[in-house]
Amino acid sequence: MSTISTMTEGLLIDGARGDASDGGTFDVVDPSTGERLATVAKATRADVNRAVESAHAALDSKAWGGMPPAERGRIMWRIAAAIRERADELATLESRDNGKPLRQARTDVQVAARYFEFFAGIADKIMGNTIPLGPGFLDYTIREPIGVSAHIVPWNYPIQIGARGMAPALAAGCAVVLKPSSEAPMTALRLGEVALACGVPPGVVNVVPGTGAEAGTALASHPGINQLTFTGSVDVGVQVAKMAADNVVPVVMELGGKSPNIVFADADFDLAAAGVANAIFQNAGQTCSAGSRLLVERRAHDAFVERLVARASTMRIGPGVSDPDMGPIISKRQLETIERYVTVGKEEGATVAAGGGRPSTDSLPGGFYFEPTLLDSVKPDMRVAQEEIFGPVLAIMVFDELEEAATLANRSQYGLVAGVWTRDINKAMSLASRIKAGQVYVNTYGAGGGVELPFGGYKKSGYGREKGLESLASYTQVKNVCVKFA
Repeated sequence: MSTISTMTEGLLIDGARGDASDGGTFDVVDPSTGERLATVAKATRADVNRAVESAHAALDSKAWGGMPPAERGRIMWRIAAAIRERADELATLESRDNGKPLRQARTDVQVAARYFEFFAGIADKIMGNTIPLGPGFLDYTIREPIGVSAHIVPWNYPIQIGARGMAPALAAGCAVVLKPSSEAPMTALRLGEVALACGVPPGVVNVVPGTGAEAGTALASHPGINQLTFTGSVDVGVQVAKMAADNVVPVVMELGGKSPNIVFADADFDLAAAGVANAIFQNAGQTCSAGSRLLVERRAHDAFVERLVARASTMRIGPGVSDPDMGPIISKRQLETIERYVTVGKEEGATVAAGGGRPSTDSLPGGFYFEPTLLDSVKPDMRVAQEEIFGPVLAIMVFDELEEAATLANRSQYGLVAGVWTRDINKAMSLASRIKAGQVYVNTYGAGGGVELPFGGYKKSGYGREKGLESLASYTQVKNVCVKFA
């Protein structure tokens, strides 16, 4: 168990920790216990203004704006090493902050370090091109940092998502203003501290925890930012995009998902059951890319669901730092939302094959817990099949033919991730070409963080790409230089 006591945390602006301009604070709750974990300074619009001004000053300075790209890369290597050195501390803090099992938090910390390693190697390789115009002309392009990059980070993967945006932004030479969720801001603040300690000049990384209504709105609508990366719900994403559009600021949007796992009768059931269960129950289903729909071939339904029921019924639920199979839900409000969806599913005709409510055991502390839940006999038009629940609830549907599987997979407003489980490469490749999703996995799901793999959605799952080389397009802008000579 953790020995971390209740903490007091300040904003991180221009290289220094400090109070909010009005002295305001908010409490962060440990979802495993329902008790206060920390008191954190609540950023105001004035604080966000100061953070953006600090970022611009850093961009204009020789310390950062004039730093050779190779040196940026060396700093990022140091950040990765420092994250690994503090891995136990950061994982424990992440687990307490949002409730996920300790081993999942440890994975998140390692993935965060990997982002900085990956982009450290790219910092001095962001190159332009020459364009042949014929004799008498030299034409070339340069990729320059886009400027001040704003990041609004959710509560479900704070250190991992914070790193996945910060690392390519720094590699490109941008300055960053990061607004973590008020429900889980702790490791984002630590990430900023680590960056400073490893040689990032003051003002290059600023962290402004606060509410979405105040700090988030102030950042998204700020005329001084040059780019915005947002991860969250569709409804909030639409509002954020509108605010950014008023200042003609480009946005990367990673929004919701209702991702399908498609299991054929010829699949390796042990492999597929493990993958399907992990895709929905990891982080208690609180993942945009969660595999929250199971499409299973009808003749395999009974045998495959039996395996899932066995897995769900034996999962250990408990406080994140005790390293259970599944931790708590982030908040009482989200817990009640999940309960309502299960009620709606039953009213619509779904049957509960496993779970379906709060655990009955008295051994759990006063946190926000929900059982791993399987809803069977789901029809494609049910709300539980169409709407993102953001909890450990799997909607199970059947199909008979490949064409039907493709149709069901695409019968969603979302298109983030999909999984295909089969021994038949023809089926797998046929579906991969038909599914409208940003990522399609075959006989796996997620690929261990997927740092190298471009990630983003089709349809209402968003636009733009994070991770991998493609993400650099969001943090750079192209300048063309054309020279005529005699």
